[in-house]
Amino acid sequence: MSLLKDLYTPVFYNGIASCMQETLLGFDTQLFLEYIYVPAFETMELKARMKHTAMCMHQFMPASYSDAMVLLVALIERLKAHGFLQERLEMMFLPAYIETYGLKHPQASIESMEIVTQYVSCEFAIRPFLNAHFEQTLNAMQVWTQHEHARVRRLATEGCRPRLPWGLAVDRLKKDPSPILPILEALKADTDEAVRRSVANNLNDISKDHPDVVLAIVKAWSGNSRETDAIIKHGCRTLLKRGHTHVLEHYGLNAEKIILENFELLTPEVKIGGLLSFKFQVGNVGDKAKTIRLEYAIYYRKANGQLNRKVFKISERIYQAGQLENISRNQSFKLISTRKYYEGEHAIEVLINGSVMAEGNYMVRL
Repeated sequence: MSLLKDLYTPVFYNGIASCMQETLLGFDTQLFLEYIYVPAFETMELKARMKHTAMCMHQFMPASYSDAMVLLVALIERLKAHGFLQERLEMMFLPAYIETYGLKHPQASIESMEIVTQYVSCEFAIRPFLNAHFEQTLNAMQVWTQHEHARVRRLATEGCRPRLPWGLAVDRLKKDPSPILPILEALKADTDEAVRRSVANNLNDISKDHPDVVLAIVKAWSGNSRETDAIIKHGCRTLLKRGHTHVLEHYGLNAEKIILENFELLTPEVKIGGLLSFKFQVGNVGDKAKTIRLEYAIYYRKANGQLNRKVFKISERIYQAGQLENISRNQSFKLISTRKYYEGEHAIEVLINGSVMAEGNYMVRL
């Protein structure tokens, strides 16, 4: 299986070295590659390799940070000219340079991130600046909501997500998301889908700690446009999975006049690497069409014997009066890097509009 860290190949480093040779005075390709391929390189994961690459480049950059930023922007132009296209993950060593060396130069770094993020996202690099220079950085992000380039507008909302995956924690925003809200308000009707999706992801982050804040936004934004309705629905996905009463009510999701019958675990014993299979019937026994959100929850056994619940969505659609459907699903227990499986009894629930309608137990074996 190919790992993300393996994006940093000899071909990659030779290519960017050529670009650096054309950009940085006194650059030495052979010396750069020697700096890169230290003994510890093989054990470095993706983010460590990003920072390591930035640190190796730093050996050839000017002592003046403002001069270094001019060359960083010039290097991006050379990279593009050599076919290193935008948004390549391995190019995030460029924002890593700003993150590593720019914290004492907030204004120059913020101005540089506005440019660099148009080539490769600075969503991770901006996090230390929020911690160290909160007001200055957040004010810039508010200004960026009106930027002509969509990637800069996206940085305004993606960079301030309270729970950005892989990102440095910004505890201040976890505790109080109110400084984020004007940014989300400004971008809720953005013309770019990636920006709107980022707004939704930001709302979803906020919902994990402050569900009432998100519920107030749902009520305020609902019905503004089809795009905004999509944002708030996606932003409520965690609350929907948790069965948050008021969010379910907002979307008219309840279990009245809905039946779930003939639930059956087809594999009461599952081997690690195999499939959990189950089936059931669901129907609308009312006299009006009704939206049915189908989900199932797997209770995975942890090393300490406790169970950890994870909800998976099956579908959400309208069932006509009297409509009955057969549903079957397979849940993989194939080994993956993000989850470890343990032997023992596990549990499953089937949920309709947030309500548990069926449940069962099964054994997981090696």
